Amino acid sequence: MAERTKTWIADAMRRLLVLRPIDQIRVTEVCREAEIARPTFYYHFEDKYDLMAWMICQTALDTDILSVESATKALHNMRNDLVFFRRAYEDRSQAPLWSHMLEYFVRRYEALYEESRGEAPDARTAYAIRLYCYGTLGMTREWLLQDDGTPAEEAVHMMFDAMPETLKRTFFEGDDASADPHGARRSDS
Repeated sequence: MAERTKTWIADAMRRLLVLRPIDQIRVTEVCREAEIARPTFYYHFEDKYDLMAWMICQTALDTDILSVESATKALHNMRNDLVFFRRAYEDRSQAPLWSHMLEYFVRRYEALYEESRGEAPDARTAYAIRLYCYGTLGMTREWLLQDDGTPAEEAVHMMFDAMPETLKRTFFEGDDASADPHGARRSDS
């Protein structure tokens, strides 16, 4: 029931985002659009930015971040939902939405590292993960907001090519220095 209500609220926010950016939308409007009371909204979300962060994370849950096909599908989905993602990436609030996305992906990569190595990343690896996530999010932002020519699959290949070698070895080839992320994990999950 709670997930259904959250989705209902998110759908209302999406409809409002078509009309104007997030900083011009009030929680009261989201509640009116979703036909819910304000306490219901606040039961599920801290504020409209928490709602947006949840919406973004929901879109990323099904993405295998180490799969070219899955990441390409995610970029296609972002292009298909362009208004929402442009609003998210254009956000200039005190805690911009990209910072939520950054922390989400850092946590995912750290979890994958820990799963692969059986230990938390050391300081250098944690730095490489954050650096890669910053770069990937920044380039995804540019791709969404400014690049109409680069196909999604090519953008994903460029992102994987830019991955630090230490991460490529961990995620794709163990200790083999010739890690090739393009063929390492291919799945539709």
